[in-house]
Amino acid sequence: MKAAARLILIEKEFNLKPQAIARTRGNATPLRLFWLSTLSMILILSTSLMAAAQGAPNSFAELASRISPSVVNITTSTTVAGRTGPQGIVPEGSPFEDFFREFQDRNGPGTGPGERPRQSSALGSGFVISEDGYVVTNNHVIDGADEIQVEFFEGFELPATLVGTDPNTDIALLKVEAETPLKFVNFGDSDVAQVGDWVMAMGNPLGQGFSVSAGIVSARNRALSGTYDDYIQTDAAINRGNSGGPLFNMDGAVIGVNTAILSPNGGSIGIGFSMASNVVQRVVTQLKEFGETRRGWLGVRIQDVTDDVAEAMGLDSTVGALVTDVPEGPAMEAGMKSGDVIVSFDGRDVADTRGLVRQVGNTEVGKTVRVVVNREGSTETLRIKLGRREEAESAMPASQTDPEQEEEPSETDLLGLTLVPLTAEMRDELQLAESVKGLAVTEVDEGSEAFEKGLRAGDVITEAGQSAVLSVSDLQDRIDEAEEAGRKSLLLLVRRGGDPRFVALSLSSE
Repeated sequence: MKAAARLILIEKEFNLKPQAIARTRGNATPLRLFWLSTLSMILILSTSLMAAAQGAPNSFAELASRISPSVVNITTSTTVAGRTGPQGIVPEGSPFEDFFREFQDRNGPGTGPGERPRQSSALGSGFVISEDGYVVTNNHVIDGADEIQVEFFEGFELPATLVGTDPNTDIALLKVEAETPLKFVNFGDSDVAQVGDWVMAMGNPLGQGFSVSAGIVSARNRALSGTYDDYIQTDAAINRGNSGGPLFNMDGAVIGVNTAILSPNGGSIGIGFSMASNVVQRVVTQLKEFGETRRGWLGVRIQDVTDDVAEAMGLDSTVGALVTDVPEGPAMEAGMKSGDVIVSFDGRDVADTRGLVRQVGNTEVGKTVRVVVNREGSTETLRIKLGRREEAESAMPASQTDPEQEEEPSETDLLGLTLVPLTAEMRDELQLAESVKGLAVTEVDEGSEAFEKGLRAGDVITEAGQSAVLSVSDLQDRIDEAEEAGRKSLLLLVRRGGDPRFVALSLSSE
């Protein structure tokens, strides 16, 4: 391209007026060449930067070729128990029993009423994370399997042993023994993945063998149903059989484990979910070291701080996690109380209950942490030595019968609720602990705010205004105190089947 023509193009690209570089068109040839070279480099550089920012590859072929050997297909075999005799057809010991068994044997397993054990198989995906044969997949891919077979991209197969599983995140760790080092991939930092980034999924969809699909990160920090959920949503095609396979970024690092899809027909509609790699890495590290997970345990029950709860408690914001119950455990030993709002854990701010659960679960068991709580308008710092969640969940709470004998109480209507003091008989019927005392809800006005906020017959109110209530008069006193203080609502601690939660009811509903 001639210099003059290039100059005109550069003028248009940078919207330069002719007089701005008029001198370069004269006899000052060196100066003109300098401007042409400089502006051309700027133009080329800006174009390159725009292409890099878009992150759109011309092809995924090189990336797919490089990381495919680390992706595996997983086949499991499970023995499904069946009945070995003609149960349900003739009484045991009947003279006809042998006849029916012989008839069943002639027709083969699974055809008669006394079905014999049979083999069931399932397919899934996974990926190698170390040259010595550790493989990551989903727990639901291998759950209950008697045999696990791993097929590699190069075509060979190896049997796998189960190292450990974590149903909470649906992650499982397997181990294969190979004669030579295996090709593997590394985990990436899922926290730096952004909505709109290109990603690539690999696996064994619908049992069709190794397959690649590409898309973008559609959303981050998705929660489906679990306590520790942190899913990356993607529109890269994920189907049955992709479970346990990796989700790669464009550097070839694993930023997610393909786990679930949202679909009305079982096929991909562009809404797939991958468990974030930063969650998976912690789980895998613990499974490799201990064969199980070891999560921190604070020992509290919590709920989010809603706008009406914040108003009822006189809080300035809705950040933090509201403690609804403090059973026996680390928090109780440190002096935490129901009604405390946890605003900081181990030096990090607490945004909500989900954030706190993940912070605690990711903290080392046995570590002593500083927990800052808002208690009745003032801030207190507690030092709590964390327990282990898995041990706490496996412990079965003991229940005892309340020996107290109470007179049949009378019912009272307040705040759209029909209330009666809790008796020992009611406590047994509602399967509540001996320590639970308060007012039982026998009826809820369907037109009331209480009904709208989920209160139902069988609920038990144990606190009002963060003070215990043992009688209707206690509740009325709390209502009067809140009105005198100018509050628009009253905070109630409600238990249902032993599970507590705070509910704020407007005093105007009276």
